[in-house]
Amino acid sequence: MLEPGRNCWRIERAGRASLIVDADDYFRLARQAMLWAKSQIIMIGWDFDTRIPLARGEGDEAPTELGAFISWLPKKTPGLQIYILKWDFGAVALLGRGTTAFRIARWAASENIHFKLDGAHATGASHHQKILVIDDKLAFCGGIDMTAERWDTRGHLDDDPGRKRPTTHRRYDPWHDATMAVDGNAARALGQLSRQRWEIAGGDPIPAPNARAAAWPKALKPMFREVEVAISRTRGAHAEIKPVREIEALFLDQIRSARRWLYAENQYFASRTIAQAIIERLGEPDCPEFVIVNPTTGRGWLDDEVMSPARARLLQAVRRADRHKRFRIYSPVTAGGEDIYVHAKILIVDDRIIRVGSANLNNRSMGLDSECDLTIDTALTANRQAGPAIGAMLHDLLGEHLGEDPSAVRQEIETRGSLIAAIEALAGQGRTLMPFNPVEPNAIERKLADNEMLDPESAGEEFEQIARPGLLARLRA
Repeated sequence: MLEPGRNCWRIERAGRASLIVDADDYFRLARQAMLWAKSQIIMIGWDFDTRIPLARGEGDEAPTELGAFISWLPKKTPGLQIYILKWDFGAVALLGRGTTAFRIARWAASENIHFKLDGAHATGASHHQKILVIDDKLAFCGGIDMTAERWDTRGHLDDDPGRKRPTTHRRYDPWHDATMAVDGNAARALGQLSRQRWEIAGGDPIPAPNARAAAWPKALKPMFREVEVAISRTRGAHAEIKPVREIEALFLDQIRSARRWLYAENQYFASRTIAQAIIERLGEPDCPEFVIVNPTTGRGWLDDEVMSPARARLLQAVRRADRHKRFRIYSPVTAGGEDIYVHAKILIVDDRIIRVGSANLNNRSMGLDSECDLTIDTALTANRQAGPAIGAMLHDLLGEHLGEDPSAVRQEIETRGSLIAAIEALAGQGRTLMPFNPVEPNAIERKLADNEMLDPESAGEEFEQIARPGLLARLRA
């Protein structure tokens, strides 16, 4: 299935790889790894907030707040070069973040810290990759930004005192997210991708690091060893930069390859291409099960007025096609019944494929925004032994959402032979997965969703007739 140049950029070996769930673990592990950096750190993200704490009660001499920590690192390790690339949208908002403007000014005066805003995108596009690379020896790639309102534990407790915004200490809702850590040649490839992105954004070329020491955190247990990792990208056309649609191609291939089930955690379900591929599978007499975990509601105007209505419209079409009742969409809630916002981008197909990255199941992530996903597929010879670990991750994620031990989830799936039946048997009161039923969009929301103007697949579609009509366009016809 994996074909470099079509549905992935490269396939590279990782000596170690591991899924990291939720920002409490990720922030702490990333900080531990950066303490070992010798030559180069590259941080690429949709957003950064210098005020957030990366660790709580670590007991070492290093600062815990992101901004102070980054400023401190070159003092600890002379010669260390740090590069931070952030999407340029909302740059003015940085000035309103307390000490952030002063921190960035100090970075600008430093010879070791380089901060840049990335505006090298087509109109309406965003830089959406979330990558951290340390000495080309270790890399994190997934959906977690080092910014406010991301930190949470896997417990997603009601009224967790740590879940507050910096400075204002305003409470925010529970947040579920994920990233993946890789080392070896896979980390080196992500370093090359990040340096390319820095140059595309207008930065001077960054030399490859020459560090020898590994930076894998001691507290992070590898889930995989000696596996091949596929790196897939989305990149919208801009100036002389050609478009890349590897992520979309791989999503479609993985949907078509599912045998028993496909499990996805994602912020959205708004891609007409993805919905169409699922509908085609649901028409088969012995089709696989499809389980999607989504947040109940969106965050902000774009979500409420565009993504949520599009999800409602697509779900109508999918459910009409689901003659065998093999499709479900759920939303997680806390023990007290509070919604948990799902920001993770995870895909698990049977016990064969795990995919983690930044790409959402919306049109933008298929062809407009910059995205990066990592895939471990047991079809590759080196990955033949990865199946049990992939299955264990599915049980672990569902255990988190259902408030159950992963062993109980595994037993229920084995007994019933159905992912959907197991979830519905374990779902109940308190911490659980709730069936999602969308609010019917009004006339204006339906028009926005059907026209797909604010969730385009490529540059120019906000203002032009869609060149590649998808599911909704055909439904209208």
